[in-house]
This record gives sequence, structure tokens and C-alpha cells, in this order.
Amino acid sequence: MAIREILRMGHPLLKAVAKPVTQFNTPELQSLITDMRDTMVANFGAGLAAPQIGVGLRVVIFAIQHNPRYPKVEAIPETILINPEILLEEHTQIAGWEGCLSVPGLRGWVPRYQQIRYRAYNLQGDSIDRVVTDFHARVVQHEVDHLDGILYPQRITDMRQFGFEQALFPQQEGLSV
Repeated sequence: MAIREILRMGHPLLKAVAKPVTQFNTPELQSLITDMRDTMVANFGAGLAAPQIGVGLRVVIFAIQHNPRYPKVEAIPETILINPEILLEEHTQIAGWEGCLSVPGLRGWVPRYQQIRYRAYNLQGDSIDRVVTDFHARVVQHEVDHLDGILYPQRITDMRQFGFEQALFPQQEGLSV
């Protein structure tokens, strides 16, 4: 169990495409997932990708349960995705505010697909195949972007909708993403 340092925007590893995991259910992979969970929880994150803690592998974790950063969104059970891929079944996008542990203190208005299908593997190598919508879909897209070297500011279409949380929301507690 370890809380790891979260890399910040500008670090070369956050710009790189992560490598696929080739061996499942190993002590090393379990240790990585434990560290990711501990780091995400300690920082009140909704999700975390392995590159954010310096590991260039295609692994993400996300969960929303009574998170003070996201008090108004639906609960999402803890989910671990290894080698995830996103498939679009519809092309409707909806914009929403996003933040990121690698871009602390900032928020941006980001368009994302409202519904996606994702496929991945769990720690044991069993396949996962789900169709999700709304905040769940947004979180998966955000985290999978990390695996492809993309941070949410690169998805913002109007940079006037990007800024520091305190300036954008001076009296608001909790944001939608």
C-alpha cells in the first residue's frame, strides 16, 4: 500500500501512449492497482490512470462513492479496466465540467460522448463489456484518454471555458466532473 506522487501536466509520461498489459493476476499488477486505489482515494479522485503515477501501462481505476469533489453525481462502483477500448454506438456529445488530478485547481468545459461501450479486462484477465452513459461514460473517456497521452484541456473547444476553480466557481462546492 502506497500513495504515489501524481504527475502533472507537462510530464513526458503523460504525453505518451501507454503499453498494453500482457500478464494478468500477477503480484506486480495487484500492487499497482492497490497503489492506484490508495492514491485516488487519498486525493478524492473519481479515477486514475497508471501513467498519472509514473507507470506506462494501460490500467485505469475509477469509483464514485460519497466523494466531496463530486457530491451530485451518480455512484459508480469501483472498476478496474486493463487494456480498455472504447467503442462508439452513438455520436451524441454533451459538454460538462472536468478536472484532473494531473491538472490541479483547474476546470474545463469538455464535450464527451454521452453513451459509450467499453471493453477491457479485470485483474484476473476476465473480459468486461459494458454500455454506459452520462458521468460514467465521461469518466471512462477521461481515463482512457490518459492512456493515449491526452489530457482534458486538449479536448476543450472553447478556451474561454477553462480556468481556475476558484475563479470559475467562487462560492460553489462540488462540481459535476
